[in-house]
Amino acid sequence: MDTAFIFRPALFLDRDGVINVDKHYVHQREDFEFNDGIFELCRLAADRGMAIVVVTNQAGIGRGFYSEQQFHDLTNWMCDQFAMHSVTIDAVYFCPYHAEHGIGRYAVDSFDRKPNPGMILRAQADLDLDLPRSILIGDKPSDIAAAKAAGVGLSVLLTSEFDAQMIPLPDICIPTLQALNEYLATLGEPFKHTTDTRNKEATYQLQI
Repeated sequence: MDTAFIFRPALFLDRDGVINVDKHYVHQREDFEFNDGIFELCRLAADRGMAIVVVTNQAGIGRGFYSEQQFHDLTNWMCDQFAMHSVTIDAVYFCPYHAEHGIGRYAVDSFDRKPNPGMILRAQADLDLDLPRSILIGDKPSDIAAAKAAGVGLSVLLTSEFDAQMIPLPDICIPTLQALNEYLATLGEPFKHTTDTRNKEATYQLQI
């Protein structure tokens, strides 16, 4: 019998701008508005055997706008909301540091802060993840840069304004999670993106 361990792929999600509407330094439930399509996306990924992992910069902590405990309280509530929609969040990684604007111990140039890949690489080690078969969805160039640096197989930029000069380019640029859900549902298991992105000069722009 083959007992070889199989690493599983992950769906990496930025928080503000992907999971929820980015209202700048969200730290209270009343300001946390889930983006349309996020629960469906996560159920689709989970059905394909993917771990659901949140990787989020939280410089608002370092700037003194809210505390780590407030972040954890909101995160626990967020995960409960996912559970109510039949989604398990496997892990949440956050970086509270900011080299320029951090206060006191938070004034650190952290390897975890995107565009660095630290949070993704920690998740890989903690959860035994297969990064080349994984997907990251973000709404900022720093998210895409972190995905590329970590070796994530498919990077998706959630935006309606594609910038061809962006470095590095995302593999897919798409305006809504609903459109992304429709696209990913057409792929193989877990999500087989067939285009060779290593030498690709242009990015897919999926429209609804």
